This record gives sequence, structure tokens and C-alpha cells, in this order.
Amino acid sequence: MTIETLGRPAVPQRAKWAFTTRRVARADVAGIGGTVRHAVSGDLVLGQVTKVGQHKKIQLAEGRFSDAYLGDHVVLTCGDRYAPDQFEAVAELDPDGADLVAGGGIVGRMREAHERMTPPTQIKPLGLLVDRHGETINIARYALPERPVARDVAVITVVGASMNAGKTTAAASLAHGLHRAGARVAAIKATGTGAFGDFHAFRDAGVPVVADFTDAGMASTYRQPLERIERGFQSLIVHAAEEGAELVVVELADGVFQTETKQLLLGSAVRNRLKGILFAAPDALGAVGGVAILRQMGLEPFAVSGMVSCSPLAIAEAKAVVQVPVASREDLCDPNRVSQLVRGIMALPRAGGTDSVIELAPAA
Repeated sequence: MTIETLGRPAVPQRAKWAFTTRRVARADVAGIGGTVRHAVSGDLVLGQVTKVGQHKKIQLAEGRFSDAYLGDHVVLTCGDRYAPDQFEAVAELDPDGADLVAGGGIVGRMREAHERMTPPTQIKPLGLLVDRHGETINIARYALPERPVARDVAVITVVGASMNAGKTTAAASLAHGLHRAGARVAAIKATGTGAFGDFHAFRDAGVPVVADFTDAGMASTYRQPLERIERGFQSLIVHAAEEGAELVVVELADGVFQTETKQLLLGSAVRNRLKGILFAAPDALGAVGGVAILRQMGLEPFAVSGMVSCSPLAIAEAKAVVQVPVASREDLCDPNRVSQLVRGIMALPRAGGTDSVIELAPAA
């Protein structure tokens, strides 16, 4: 393979490195090589902005937004995207032009778009980044190591009816309340599209340990094999345990009908680790339908939250049918209330058959 440096650094000094590249050791980049048509999900791409469209800002690896300008050099990750409210895209690159389908730095080929979306920002792929051996650099190279999962870590999963149902707010609030109640908590997003919004939401909640699937080497989990997502999940749980967590709040992206989410809930390493499920719904009907679907899967949520919890009328409608508590953001953040919500599931024996439980203390 020919490595091209054009007599200058392979990546321009002022290039904008997107959030999905945040774990990459930039010193490993030796040049540009190969053809972008051969790119696969996770490969690093040097591109140039040729037209600013839907995504007018790029989420940087440094954790801030940067306005996108014509001519900007950007380092992105080839990847897929599933977002019913935005784009569906696949990890394919055309050397004549590709689509920026997620602000966190996912570039690919858009297949479908919500009618409210404007055309995606256009990127001219200049090449794939390679190391000194000429091998394409993929973010999987920098993933957390894979090791057996610690048996004494409890997992609570937050799933929802759809995008924008309030999953992240529910997950961050739950983790915050459990932390205040005295549990050693981690917050993890196990599936989705690489972006820093949810990551920062967990950090803002004061959770000591935060990670997502990009830490497990995936730019996006859409169209990834179930076994790959399971291995990533287990790596994230091991990481949380090594950082001192005894309880992990895990958010799964999109709704219960999304392919990967449905597979994980029907039977997987994720399901096998569950202590409890919090369901996020946009409204009462979404709560009723979502809880019914979970029950068909043999899963019983300990509470419902999300956008439905913002309306007293919607709460009353949902509670009358689902017959599980409906918890607001304030409920989840309150250490006394959240302790009451989870006390039943936390009193169950942990995975591995031990009888130890997590002790939740009310706030002083």
C-alpha cells in the first residue's frame, strides 16, 4: 500500500477531529492510504467539507461544538446510522462525496431521511488514515480490553418507546439519584450512534464512571452483529467494575422495535445481566404499548418515566393501565424516592447466585 503524505503532515494541523475519534492515539497516524470505497464501519476518514447542510456543527473530540465551514478538514469515522427522526445511513463511502449523518462524526451514505431534515452536510473523502505499516486505522484498535464480566455488578437498563422519549434524561436522573442514595454507580450508553450529548448528560449528573459504545470500539451499533454488541457491553461493564462501580445504569438507544435493541431484549448477554428495567415513554399510549411489548418478552419494568412523566394527566392515564409506578425526573433524582422504586429489585440475589445486596441509604 502506498502511503501519501504529500510532503506535509498526513492530517492538517487545524483539522477537526470528531467525538467518535476521541480514543485514537493521533501519533499513530502516518499518512493516507488505500481507497475510501473499501472503508468499513469504524475506519478513520480524512475529509473536507464541501457543502454545509443539516449538521452545521461538528462535535469535537475535545468535548465542544465547532461550526462547520466550507473547506474545513475533518477527521471522521465511517459508520452506519439509525435515527427515525433524522437519517438512516450505511457505512459506505463514495470518493466523489459522502454524507455527514451524525454530528458526532459519522460519515457514510444516507439512505432515508425524515421529511423535516435538510440534505446532509457533504464531505469529500480525501482518504483513510493509516499507520506506519500502511494499515487502515479503525477505532476498534483503541477499544477497552475484553475480559470476563464481574459477577457482582448489578445492571439496570433504560429502554424506550422511540427516539426523544426521554431515555437519556431518565437514565441520567436514575444514576444521579442512586449515586446520592449511596450506591457506587456507573452510567453507560451501550447502543446508538457516536455523539457526546448523552455522554455529557451522564457526566453532568455527577456519576463517577461514564462510558459508551465508542469506548468499546464502535462508532455506531446499527447493523453490527449481536455478538459484537454483546462483547462491547461486557467490556463496558468490566470497565465500570474496575472503576469501583457496583451498579450500572445502561441506556439502550431508540425504541423496543429497533433491530438491535429488540435482539438484545429478547435474548442476549445484556438481558442476562438485567436486574431491572426502567421504561421511557413519550405519552400514555406509548407507555401502555411499550410495557405490553416488554411483558410479551417476559420483562417487567419497575417503573415508567420519560416525557410522559411531565404531564399529570398523562401520568394518571398511564398508571391506570400499566399498573407500575410512573416516575418523574424529580422522583428519580431524589435519593429517598429512587430507593423506594428500586429496593425490590435490588433485594434480589445478584447474578451468580450470591445473596449480597446493594445497600441504599437515604440522603442525610
